[in-house]
Parts: sequence; structure tokens; C-alpha cells
Amino acid sequence: MQQDKQPDYHPVVFRDRAAGYAFLTRSTATSDQTIEWDDGESYPVVDVEISSESHPFYTGKARTVDTEGRIAQFERRYGGGGQETGGGDTA
Repeated sequence: MQQDKQPDYHPVVFRDRAAGYAFLTRSTATSDQTIEWDDGESYPVVDVEISSESHPFYTGKARTVDTEGRIAQFERRYGGGGQETGGGDTA
């Protein structure tokens, strides 16, 4: 493997500002901002909009979709029943 063709892989802190959560991992992501971590070292920090701490699926706050209500609303609006009314060619 040629070392000069590989991206720079280094420690980076990813921070979810909405949840107040940050974690240290290794990544090729870069940032001009730095943060001092618990170990006393400074690492580049990348702000993310959502992480496992704030994502509705992982936090258990996911909304359930009321599909039955949507079907009833569609049928009320467009006349449900699913039966064709006249028309068409007869041979």
C-alpha cells in the first residue's frame, strides 16, 4: 500500500450541539476549530446536526405514522370504495 496516496487519518471530536454530546474517534474529516478533550489534548472538532443522542429513532421518540387515518382521509377526499363507475369499452 502506498502511504502518499492515503488520506490523513487522525483523531477528531464530533459534537452534536442539539444534544450536548461529543465523542472522540478517528476520521479523515478536518476542521479549523479545536476543542480540549478530557485527556488534556486539543483535537479538531466537527459540529454535526444529528447524532445517535438526538436522532428520534435511537432516542425512542420516533413518531408513528397513522396510515389508517391517511387512507380514510384519501377516500373522503377522492371518493374511495375502489369501484370503477361506468365507462370503458365493452366488446
